[in-house]
Amino acid sequence: MNLHHLAVFHAVAESGSISAAAERLHISQPAISRQVREFEDTLDTVLFDRLPRGMRPTAAGETLAGYARRIFALEGQAETAMADLREMRSGHLSVGASTTIGNYLLPRVLAALARDYPGIRVTLEVGNTDDIQAQLLDDRLDVGLTEGLVESDELRVEVFLRDQLVVVAGAGTDPRPEQPYTIEELGALPWITREHGSGTRAVLERVLADRGLAPREVMALASTEAIKGAVAAGAGIAVVSSLTVAAELQRGDLVELATKDFPRRRPLHLLQRHDRRPSHAGSAFLGLLSELVTSETKAPSG
Repeated sequence: MNLHHLAVFHAVAESGSISAAAERLHISQPAISRQVREFEDTLDTVLFDRLPRGMRPTAAGETLAGYARRIFALEGQAETAMADLREMRSGHLSVGASTTIGNYLLPRVLAALARDYPGIRVTLEVGNTDDIQAQLLDDRLDVGLTEGLVESDELRVEVFLRDQLVVVAGAGTDPRPEQPYTIEELGALPWITREHGSGTRAVLERVLADRGLAPREVMALASTEAIKGAVAAGAGIAVVSSLTVAAELQRGDLVELATKDFPRRRPLHLLQRHDRRPSHAGSAFLGLLSELVTSETKAPSG
């Protein structure tokens, strides 16, 4: 069925005359008449009774007019929905983030997004790096943010921020607070680590493996908060993002171990599928993320 012919039929059926339909569609009256005849020929059905003063749908025309009204109402709704998405009066954004980013960095970005675009509904999935990569590849997320390195030809990976890592111990458990630890010395201490698949764990394992070492793991926990609690209780040491322990270090619940050659910074990654362009909501989110990163990395004035 030719949708242009259907639109012409709909205009005639709604307005009741060729002249009114021509004015409505900005088409000449002869063109309207010709297209109605062509449509009737295509359907092999008479759609209008030609009256001295106007056009009246036949029984077949009334049936088709009902479908046409629903079709063009849906067209109008689709246009409205597209405008709402374009102008971000509505929409949905699904973000995935590994634990440190999701719990300690993104809340500020999502709060700004809710403030500036209240019609956008956001869902945030927090998991380890492997989880977020898998969900992106399954097309369950629009964008991902991870601490660990991601290797997939299907994903576009870029560094959006460099995070500061610290090795922490419980208050009063550092026997040599003034003397930096070498990596070899750190490797001999009891470690509380993140679970397998975590970007933070991957950093620790890679650093120690470069020296032929492995962490002396006393427990593996999937929660940064649980790790901080166990370290504060004296169960071992841990490497964490500085974003996660600022309050504990300030209160003195935890202390930062001085290290000689442990890497202090790591990249945080923005992940997107190569085959998907960001939606309008996604672009707004990325803009706000960029503003946050700029404020985080701006050198202090003075």
